Amino acid sequence: MSEAVVAAPAPRPASWPGLLLAGLLAAGLALLLLRLHATLPPGRWWHAIASSGPLDMAETVARHVVLPRTTMALLCGAALALSGVLLQRVLRNPIASPLTLGISPAAQLALGAAMLWAPGLLADWREGVALAGAVAGLLLVTALSWRRGLAPGAVVLAGLVVGLTASSLASALVLMNGEYLLSLLIWGAGSLAQAGWEPVWRLAPRLLLLAALAVLLRRPLLLLGFDDTSARSLGVSLLMARGLALAVAVWLAAAVVAEVGVIGFVGLGAPALARLAGVRGIGRQMAWSMAFGAALLWVADGLVQLAPGLRSDLMPTGAATAVLGAPILLWLLPRLRDTLPEGRGMEAGRRLSRPWLVAGLLLALLPLLTWLALALGRAEQGWWIASGAEWEALLPWRAPRLAAAMAAGAMLAASGVLLQRVTGNPMAGPEVLGLGGGAGFGLAVLLLLVPAPSRGAQLLATAAGAALALAVLLIVARRGGLPPGRLLLAGVSLSAFFQAVVAAFQATGDPRAVPLLGWLSGSTGRLGPEDAMLAVATAAVLLPPLFLAGRWLAVLPLGDAVAAGLGLRPGRLRIALVVPAALLAGAAALTVGPMSFVGLAAPHLARLMGLRTPSTQLAGAIALGALLMGAADVLARGLAFPFQLPTGLVATLIGGPYLMLLLARRA
Repeated sequence: MSEAVVAAPAPRPASWPGLLLAGLLAAGLALLLLRLHATLPPGRWWHAIASSGPLDMAETVARHVVLPRTTMALLCGAALALSGVLLQRVLRNPIASPLTLGISPAAQLALGAAMLWAPGLLADWREGVALAGAVAGLLLVTALSWRRGLAPGAVVLAGLVVGLTASSLASALVLMNGEYLLSLLIWGAGSLAQAGWEPVWRLAPRLLLLAALAVLLRRPLLLLGFDDTSARSLGVSLLMARGLALAVAVWLAAAVVAEVGVIGFVGLGAPALARLAGVRGIGRQMAWSMAFGAALLWVADGLVQLAPGLRSDLMPTGAATAVLGAPILLWLLPRLRDTLPEGRGMEAGRRLSRPWLVAGLLLALLPLLTWLALALGRAEQGWWIASGAEWEALLPWRAPRLAAAMAAGAMLAASGVLLQRVTGNPMAGPEVLGLGGGAGFGLAVLLLLVPAPSRGAQLLATAAGAALALAVLLIVARRGGLPPGRLLLAGVSLSAFFQAVVAAFQATGDPRAVPLLGWLSGSTGRLGPEDAMLAVATAAVLLPPLFLAGRWLAVLPLGDAVAAGLGLRPGRLRIALVVPAALLAGAAALTVGPMSFVGLAAPHLARLMGLRTPSTQLAGAIALGALLMGAADVLARGLAFPFQLPTGLVATLIGGPYLMLLLARRA
């Protein structure tokens, strides 16, 4: 197995890394001085820092708020960068990081669950809880990719699914407990706000200890850069070396999450920056990556504190790092060698002799199951089925939200089929490729420009945002020759970028951002007859024409050369198909939020049932998507009775484990 590295850049002068680091540190220092100047006059800085006597309020803020926050940024940046270097070296994958492998989201989920159900654990065992969650996440990723020999592509793909599922579970916990909503949202997104030096004194010794352990692992890490056979011949115990390095990397990430929450892209961007600056050798890469990570996070946090219009106490620095880091990853992806997950399908399932019979049966079952979903509910005595006059009385309350949810599920499923066939990748979908995040960006722009937009205007805005996200991905793919597997990772980075922009909008405190919170939750409880009519009408207009594109959908996964040989124009065909895919994803996201996994799960379910041709898979996926989202709506009404859960998040909890099962079954 060859090492996955960045394609060798042009030779750099020996001073290049130092000049680049000096520029970042100068920017960070300038931002710190501006922050201090905004707190108190320069003539009082030394007294605030060195005096052992009493301090006034401004001096106290400078000593116990500004300076600890700066120190924490430097420590967290260095820790995440070192974690990223170790993960990338062990897994031989330049895209590995605590975020892309699901380690940080799993630690965040463990801390959120403990905060709600076992707060006593956090007093003395906060880092232990985070470490347990991080280890559980890594073990789950390992289990899902074990049958493929922990291949780099399989590991990253499993980390993607685990991370998205853990983040959705954490969001569900937040939304089920509104009294903790604001603090958990800000902390979970990576807030460096400090109220003293105590967190710094907790993190600093751990970073020094783990950095020393990483230095001791330098020789095994160097040999791990070779293939397994060569490493064994040089006397390296692969299992022990990888285990120790992974333990150090996971502990570093968990320690940061325990103190400040999830901060993305530093663990990915800092090592990439060191490599692109010409740093070679594992020891030098660790040292320079830590320095670059500390400087990057310092600059990002300084920009957050001084950005006009933002409340620095509310704007999570973790979100700001996504704004800076996502473009770095998009630029980096075309420069990587081909060792990332490509368009290899899941187990396809049996091939049916009469697939249209199965697809027709699924469509025929929709009315019956729709009636059951309308009748099924939960009361104090438990689950029950309404009938007669009782059913008619409940119809005006349940029918609009169910119709909207099922229409959204059908549109997401159709969008997933289109995207998987256009990209030739069975893990492509509106949730993974950033279309949901793009829809949120479009909605945020609309709310900024229009005081009270109509639902029709919101539909157009979300569809335009989803189309923008997909257009960016296709441009990156065309200019960089991006294989289908890397398109997944580009989509994740783009989604993080859009989500960070939305988070920045919410952090301004602008009342126009309030509707975004309801949209992010994916709740259908707020939907009325007009919303249902809009969703159903959109699905009725956009879905039927897709069946005319069956030949295109059958040829495109075979490659551009085959399509061109058959007289087709692949570029134009992709544009003709991705536009409706974006419209479908945007319309569905407006109804059920940005994350549900239905767009990923429904096409796979259809294929596993034997619906292999484009038209039958499309018909089956549409029916299954509607059924999955309808079931999610019923469960959202009843699982936490008398409270209601967001339908989009319930769908995520259904689709996430299913996708994990598919990954575990890969040959």
